[in-house]
Amino acid sequence: MPNAHNRHSELRTLLTQLNLGAMADVFADVALRAAKEGLSHEAYLYELVQQELEQRTQRRTARLIRASGLPIEKTFRTLALGRLSPTLQLQLERLKSASFLDTATNILAIGKPGVGKSHCLAAVGYELIYAGHPVLWTSTSTLVQRLLAAKRDLRLPQELAKLDKFACVILDDIGYVQHDRDEMEVLFTFLAERYERKSVMITTNLVFSEWERIFKDPMTTMAAIDRLVHHSVILDMMSVESYRAEAASQQHLSSARSKKMVAGRRTTLHEATPSLQNFDASCAPAQAERDASGSAIAEKPLEDLLIDGIKSARVIAADGTV
Repeated sequence: MPNAHNRHSELRTLLTQLNLGAMADVFADVALRAAKEGLSHEAYLYELVQQELEQRTQRRTARLIRASGLPIEKTFRTLALGRLSPTLQLQLERLKSASFLDTATNILAIGKPGVGKSHCLAAVGYELIYAGHPVLWTSTSTLVQRLLAAKRDLRLPQELAKLDKFACVILDDIGYVQHDRDEMEVLFTFLAERYERKSVMITTNLVFSEWERIFKDPMTTMAAIDRLVHHSVILDMMSVESYRAEAASQQHLSSARSKKMVAGRRTTLHEATPSLQNFDASCAPAQAERDASGSAIAEKPLEDLLIDGIKSARVIAADGTV
């Protein structure tokens, strides 16, 4: 037993030194199960290698997600696909395979604000990472400022080389950026560098005829669009209704119903007031309280007490708490 124990300890050390941490953690348990179930050496080794691969894949996926900057929980699991047309759903389903990266195809999601463009591309981004591809999510304005700073420091080629390590760069909200000439130039340089080599995914609220607002110069605008759409998938979401507008509408309707219920309660209380005011106090004699000496401290008819109560109820109803 001591020899076996020492051998296990030495094997664990060797596996750790070989950077096979998963094998080091599970080999003893797997060996025990293999002995009980009569597994062959090949089956035992296969399970060890599988455990190592699974743990490495999980660690790599977690590392890629941290480095990507993707918005948290913007996955297909949380995407309301039912709001999208069958055509859009089919396009997104096909993008899950990540095969578009092989041809450096670009993905352009075009639609009004609040329709889910960013969520759709973020969900695709997560699928790319699950398939092992490095992805970068960034707002267009952040990327432009990053490239401008690199250009000022005379290291733009090095910055572009860093971005080239990502299989796909997702530019969010390109339509919101109003570029000056320097900003337009570095953005165009970035797009031109990736043309037919690496994929770009873009969300925008502007149709192509309005892209001159981004690049200012008509020729540069045409050149940028030409490079982006040459190999591309267009997610046309212009007809999709804003989910934020829908949520606001639902909230407004809920608020209106609540106000209607409060108004109904006020009406009921107001209708009940006359019957209380006409209460025949003659059938309820006045009550008197006396102190220890027998002298009268207060004497008030029940009718006055009821009217005071009605006034208090009206104040409560006006406050909206009943």
